[in-house]
Amino acid sequence: MTASTGTKGVPRAERETQILDAAVAEFGRNGYAGASVNTVAALAGISKPLVYSYFGSKDGLFVAALHRGAATIIASIEAARDNNGMRLASETLRAVFTALAPRPHDWTLIHDLTPPPGSPAAHTAATYRAKLAEMATDGVSTLLAERGNTNPLDASALVDVWLNAVTALVRWWHAHPDQSATDMSTRCDRLIQALFLP
Repeated sequence: MTASTGTKGVPRAERETQILDAAVAEFGRNGYAGASVNTVAALAGISKPLVYSYFGSKDGLFVAALHRGAATIIASIEAARDNNGMRLASETLRAVFTALAPRPHDWTLIHDLTPPPGSPAAHTAATYRAKLAEMATDGVSTLLAERGNTNPLDASALVDVWLNAVTALVRWWHAHPDQSATDMSTRCDRLIQALFLP
């Protein structure tokens, strides 16, 4: 097997994508602690040893899935940061749901607290949570400053509210899989208007 080819003629990059997609589904449903590499292999239609040959371990598989998903989410949010006011909140939510459209559980992996403490999986997830919190702090501080509020504790409180609200909306979406990313973005627009706009 060369660097560019996988098993049974499937290109390596395509096989990796299949495995990572299966991993996101399994980790997303059961968390790191409850996930089974056997199930990942079955979902991907390959053997368990092949999963290990690609990613080395359950930890390596989780970290690879995290890197892929978090990179997509962060890039999407970054692209929405030119907005201001409540439009920033609305477009950030749209960016999150657009990024999650192919794999709604990418957000779940970032917020999974079940990897073993001190493991690469736990460290990587914590790093991405910190990055999302940093981005949220920038957005919240900008929004509050537009309204003359520069109190850092107010900003800290609102960052917690924001991050928990986004996670709650993503979980609601998981419970309503008939709703598309566009449906969720439109719903969030309506909710923001109902709650915050005159």
